[in-house]
Amino acid sequence: MNEAKANLLSRRQVFRQIVGATACLSFPEILTQLQLESQTTVKSTAKSTAPNAMPVLSSEDDHFLDDLERANFLYFWEQGSPNTGMVKDRCDVRASRQDMAASIAATGFGLAALCIGQQRGFIAKREALERVFATLRFLWKKLPNHRGFFYHFANAETGERMFDSEVSSVDTAILLCGVLTCREHFRHPAVDQLAELVFQRVDWSWLLEDTSVLGHGWTPEVGFLSSRWNDYSELMMMYLLGMGSSAHPLGPDTWTAWKRTTFEYDGMRYIGSFAPLFVHQYPQAWFDFRGQRDKFADYFLNSVTATEVHRRWCLELGKQFPDYGEDLWGITASDSQQGYVAWGGPPAMGPIDGTVVPSAAGGSLPFLPGPTLRVLKNIRNHFPGAWCKYGFVNAFNPLKNWYDTDVIGIDTGITMLMAENLRTGFVWETFMKTPEARRGMERAGFQKY
Repeated sequence: MNEAKANLLSRRQVFRQIVGATACLSFPEILTQLQLESQTTVKSTAKSTAPNAMPVLSSEDDHFLDDLERANFLYFWEQGSPNTGMVKDRCDVRASRQDMAASIAATGFGLAALCIGQQRGFIAKREALERVFATLRFLWKKLPNHRGFFYHFANAETGERMFDSEVSSVDTAILLCGVLTCREHFRHPAVDQLAELVFQRVDWSWLLEDTSVLGHGWTPEVGFLSSRWNDYSELMMMYLLGMGSSAHPLGPDTWTAWKRTTFEYDGMRYIGSFAPLFVHQYPQAWFDFRGQRDKFADYFLNSVTATEVHRRWCLELGKQFPDYGEDLWGITASDSQQGYVAWGGPPAMGPIDGTVVPSAAGGSLPFLPGPTLRVLKNIRNHFPGAWCKYGFVNAFNPLKNWYDTDVIGIDTGITMLMAENLRTGFVWETFMKTPEARRGMERAGFQKY
């Protein structure tokens, strides 16, 4: 088994553990139809910020984020297939290794990246639309699916299932968020039609399998996986999309079926789970929870608190690993010298060894703008081995002088989308205009306050 395949397989297995135990038209024909100081620490209490106010960034901060987004966009443009739109799961930026494994989650982030790139002028509208159309057409016509859900990993050019991967509920959800973002942003008849076909094909009720909580996935060899989405995590995006479906909707009772466990650290209380920091980030790349709540919580402020808790915990770890400090912190599921690790905390998960994961701060940019910008700029300025043409490598360990050679699509994606949300709220604003997002949150009982 080669190293790339080993990374992919271990990653898939690790993620299971931490969360559970117009198609006929040619493109030419379609085209014719055509509040915060940058270095201020954010207080992690519900009264600390006006939830809907966009922070005021310095010109230096905005320039840094623009450079970061341009680099991130290049990943999705170069590592996405022009023929299928499928985005490779990872890329070795230090070698000429050419992996063919695409990830449907990376493809979902890539679709949103095309919207950001076109909006910011990184790419012409015609080029962006061409890639979007190629992706949606491939999703609808050729990429293997089961009840509308897609396999986690597929060959980037053929769509063939790879590594005996599962039909994945959460990765399909990330893909669908990208699909809906493109539909709302481009407002093009062919994109509208294909996006609608792809989304409405998803049979959310099938995934319940006579229970009130969604399953992690399914394989033709064993049927439904035993793991269930029943604890607070990135699952929010799946349940809200399912409740927002008009073809195969989930019932409102599914929103209250999963557990919301309260954690406490250093006097701060928040809803969480025994999982890395990314679980607080992924749903909020698209769903805008600011200024509203269901009967349980304000999930935006909950993520603010969870991120601040993680930051303080990393500072405490600095006694053991002296690289951690105000300028350098952040641990979430990532590569390491020993392979892919689902580490984080508190409480501590995984064999923590001083490794830093840039997407931990990058994916939390809207939650703690000042502290996260401080970390990312420090990495860019003082750890050149952690930077490449696509932005940050996946992870590095300055104590061991180890720098990853890979960039991973989903971690690059969460960084890019959250950087744009911090700057303008563009992804939030675009996605929340979709009827599916509005309907899902209404059925879940969200209200502004």
